[in-house]
Amino acid sequence: MRVFISAQIRRKEFGRKVSEDDLAVVARSARAALGVPIAAPGLPPHTRLIKAYATSRHGPKRIVYLLAIEDGDMFLLFYRGKNDPVGRNISIANPAFRSAFDKYLMLLEADILDGNIEELFSEQSAND
Repeated sequence: MRVFISAQIRRKEFGRKVSEDDLAVVARSARAALGVPIAAPGLPPHTRLIKAYATSRHGPKRIVYLLAIEDGDMFLLFYRGKNDPVGRNISIANPAFRSAFDKYLMLLEADILDGNIEELFSEQSAND
């Protein structure tokens, strides 16, 4: 299992780079078995949307991943505080989430096509 992030999404969620503290939070939460599936129309084939809950030094976080079912790779979409309009209610019923989700899915697709994807870590490197 590897965790990737789109360059455009990284800039929107973290800025220039993902801090070591945030990377540790992402590493702890990147377990499909611990996440909660989210129903969402329009997902790419053979993928699922997973939300995870985590705690950082700056408070509770809501993290959303797109899981590639066949190989278990995950693409980080959102890293939000629980009081953020998107993080408050991570479901398609939340208009703020739905709007951001549609936009981020397009950003992810564009960055994959352009090769602007960064590997944050792999399961093996997280265990080293």
